[in-house]
Amino acid sequence: METGAAVVELQRNSTNFANIVEEILKLEKKIFPKHESLARSFDQELRKNNTGLLYMMDLHGEVVGYVMYSWPSSLSACITKLAVKESRRRQGHGEALLKAAIQKCRTRNIHRISLHVDPLRIPAMGLYKKLGFQVDSLIKCYYSADRDANRMYLDFDSN
Repeated sequence: METGAAVVELQRNSTNFANIVEEILKLEKKIFPKHESLARSFDQELRKNNTGLLYMMDLHGEVVGYVMYSWPSSLSACITKLAVKESRRRQGHGEALLKAAIQKCRTRNIHRISLHVDPLRIPAMGLYKKLGFQVDSLIKCYYSADRDANRMYLDFDSN
């Protein structure tokens, strides 16, 4: 990861909120198929009291990635999105974002974090396993009729 890149928590009252959200939405639309994208409901997601979003900016003020997470209960959280610009992958940005989200969950005394990932996304699977996530089960047709998902979890009690 480049020196000077920073993970920042999105704050609704920040002066550059609209610009950051616009950049994140562009990234969301570019990376995820329409039926997997939160682009249309992004603002709704951000308004939820139990949702957080961390993003990473480079030295030039460009958003290179983001992670969205939610904590539906006081004991569990879910990583709902993790995305890094294609040209910036395999440079540690995704790992830094995921670690920051895990740390935010830890400060809330969350006991388990879960996520879903296409088992064919080998780099993503490797990152999640590297940070301690384990495969819980395979969910058939999760993304579409021909795309499954691994449900993965990270328990803090066992780490």
